[in-house]
Amino acid sequence: MESTPVQPFLLQLISFGKGIIIPSMIVTFVGLIVTRFLIYYTVMRQETFTKEFEKRVHKFLEAAPRNEERSFFVIVKKIFEVTFYEMFEKRAIMKRRKLDYVTEPGDRLFMIHSGSARLVSDTLKEIKYLSYKNETPPLLEITKSVMGANPFFNRLFGIIPIGPVNDFLSMIPGLFIVAGIFGTFLGIMQALPELGSMNIRDPDSTKMVMDTFLARTAFSMGSSTIGILLSVIATTYNNFINPEKLFMRTVERLERCFFRVWIRCHNNLLPDEIPGFDENKDALEALAELAVDKELMRLSGTKPVVNSAAAQYAANGAPPPLPNKKAS
Repeated sequence: MESTPVQPFLLQLISFGKGIIIPSMIVTFVGLIVTRFLIYYTVMRQETFTKEFEKRVHKFLEAAPRNEERSFFVIVKKIFEVTFYEMFEKRAIMKRRKLDYVTEPGDRLFMIHSGSARLVSDTLKEIKYLSYKNETPPLLEITKSVMGANPFFNRLFGIIPIGPVNDFLSMIPGLFIVAGIFGTFLGIMQALPELGSMNIRDPDSTKMVMDTFLARTAFSMGSSTIGILLSVIATTYNNFINPEKLFMRTVERLERCFFRVWIRCHNNLLPDEIPGFDENKDALEALAELAVDKELMRLSGTKPVVNSAAAQYAANGAPPPLPNKKAS
């Protein structure tokens, strides 16, 4: 049978594909392990911020009198800003634990510091418009919207979009099996033409051809074996290192915190609507608001519109104000 012009191309394709399939699967597997872990670590640090917020919510609710009039916006703002300050700014100054030396540059690299500041800012923008009525507002939808729209929490290193990459990583275990089977077929296709050279009248030659064919076929089965093995390991790894479940747990934790604060508050007044309110009466609160405003200014590169004394000092580059001694 005469060879067609396509046959040399197919032979080259078969030879090239057979040679790169197994190395490609191994490189892809390593990339999956590393990338999935980096995404999981990013979401885990986001959860750490919500855990710290939850601790301070519980601490506040345990100490706050039940019959005291309080604003939902004011309480969430204060606890959010104090959480940000103590988790990032105070840690950077004190460095009381050895882990602080590692987590501080890590949070900067994974944009957790900037994402948390954006989370505080966006959440306060959303909840300030809530009307305090008998029914509970859609806090879960607000939390999902704020977390989902955060440009720093949704990108790895602030560059790579986490959602599409994570979806692709979830598809890779199935692709390993397909690639392994494809490699096996390529090996068989490469070995099949050798059967045409068999001479049934020469048993020794026929045996040699069949042995060579079976050896190459058995070797080509290795790609399927490796593909199945990598698929099993990758599937198991994806189930244990699951950023989606961790993200949903983080959203639900934050929503529960908002709900606990909501049911203990009596209104949703803003600071300028509360007579005689001084949000900088406490030095820690002033420093906390200062820390959030400084990070937001760094991200935007512009001077924000600020109302509080602490934020005004931050915008002018001056030290924070001294605590006000007058009673609230």
